[in-house]
Amino acid sequence: QVRLVESGGGMVHPGDSLRLSCVASGSIETYDMGWFRQAPGKDREWVGRISISTRTFYSDSVKGRFTISRDDAKNTVYLQMDSLKLEDTAVYFCARGRDHYYTPIRESEYTSWGQGTQVTVSS
Repeated sequence: QVRLVESGGGMVHPGDSLRLSCVASGSIETYDMGWFRQAPGKDREWVGRISISTRTFYSDSVKGRFTISRDDAKNTVYLQMDSLKLEDTAVYFCARGRDHYYTPIRESEYTSWGQGTQVTVSS
C-alpha cells in the first residue's frame, strides 16, 4: 500500500496563493491522482484529478483558480491554488486511483489517501 503525505497548507488571506504537495512512497506514474477537500461540517468533496497523460479535470468551484500537476520522477502531485476564497477553507487530501491505468470517477475508486493538510483562508 502506498503512503501519501500532503504538505504546504497554512493560513492565508483571500486572494492569496498556496501550493500543496503530495509525495508518494512509491511510483505513481501509472495512476490517476486526485485532490479532495473537506470543510468543517461538510462532506468530503472532489477538487480535481490528473490523469496518467497529465490531462486535468476540476470541479466547477475551483476551475480557473486551481491547477493540478505531477512530477512522476519525484512521485509527487501538486495543487496550485490561486485567488483563494474564504470558502476554500478545508482540509485537503490527495488520493491515488485504485489501479494501474484506471480512471477513478467516484470517491470510492480512490483507495490510497493522505492524512490531509489544513488550508485556512481568513480575512
